[in-house]
Amino acid sequence: MDDRKILEGRPGKARHSRRFSFGWLLGFKPVRKVIIDLFHILYYGSDRLAPGWRDVAWMGQPVMKCPIDLWIYQEILYRLRPDVIVESGTSRGGSALFLANVCDLLGNGRILSIDLREYSGRPDHPRLHYLQGSSTAPAILGQVADAIRPQERVMVVLDACHQKHHVLEELRLYSRFVSLDSYLVVEDTNINGHPVWPGFGAGPYEAVQEFLNQEQRFVVDSSWEKFLLTFNPGGYLKRVK
Repeated sequence: MDDRKILEGRPGKARHSRRFSFGWLLGFKPVRKVIIDLFHILYYGSDRLAPGWRDVAWMGQPVMKCPIDLWIYQEILYRLRPDVIVESGTSRGGSALFLANVCDLLGNGRILSIDLREYSGRPDHPRLHYLQGSSTAPAILGQVADAIRPQERVMVVLDACHQKHHVLEELRLYSRFVSLDSYLVVEDTNINGHPVWPGFGAGPYEAVQEFLNQEQRFVVDSSWEKFLLTFNPGGYLKRVK
């Protein structure tokens, strides 16, 4: 017997079996979320089995981000045309170079990238400026403020220490730099069980929730989660006031 008939359970309807799919099942939000979360967990842990997101590079520079989120960044940059992008958490500089290269294509924008450490081999780029120190240190905040000119459109990306207390402090300190209709992106909100790394403890996701409970100028823009898999669920915050 045709395998499709067996699966369908209705031999007489085999000719319609191609119409039968699990699409209707995905319409149930709880089922849809389970499927997305299971794939997210598989993808996030794939580096233990084969090269995965930890091996993602941009022009030879390690990025350690989900490639889907990098695609979303270029869409945001194309729409916003920011003059300044402030990034906390430079690491090896791959994401900073990615942002700088997208700004090259747009013909506008510069990146201020902050990290406690100075890594050797970081990329050089005329649009890219490195600041060394804690993202919450008054001296660093002063340098950021001095580098932003009046009326410039500013976007902020937070990807430094992921402990809740640090991310929450960054949110409070850097939200003032974000321009109206621009974005404050909090990365790695997926950890601490959202849905990966459940034992991490309170982190970016919890910081975002507390920040939004206290701050009315920002809302979650879930439209940037359109590809279903993102390392930043609920982390694309748009300034609306």
